[in-house]
Amino acid sequence: MRPNLYNAEGYVDPTAYEALMNIEREAQKTCSFRPVVYICSPLSGDTVANQEAARRYCRYAVDAGYVPVAPHLFFPQFMDDTDEQERNLALFMDIVLLTKCAELWVFGETVSKGMSIEIEKAKRKAKPIRYFTTACKEVSR
Repeated sequence: MRPNLYNAEGYVDPTAYEALMNIEREAQKTCSFRPVVYICSPLSGDTVANQEAARRYCRYAVDAGYVPVAPHLFFPQFMDDTDEQERNLALFMDIVLLTKCAELWVFGETVSKGMSIEIEKAKRKAKPIRYFTTACKEVSR
């Protein structure tokens, strides 16, 4: 279970939260278990920059003690995102992978159509969803 950003009285307590997160990160580094997290970030638009950002988000997850899954880095290697049938198949496979992950991590302020599908599916499956800025700072929503 993750530390809570809010204290027992319901107030934001960033100091205690950060301290507990640091303890959790250190504990994860020393044990062999790493939860699998789904990295949710834009692909469409500037695909080169968006894939570079996704690689950075994956590195952040690894450094935080998690195993990242980022299908939008993998599937475009052999599937055409501009072909509607292939895009729909890729989204289907994204959701299959999402169901195998412990959490969904959403990066950035922009939520693309594909991301919104992934977020809605995670909500329906009661997956924990964490939100981050493009600078990998966690934010609440």
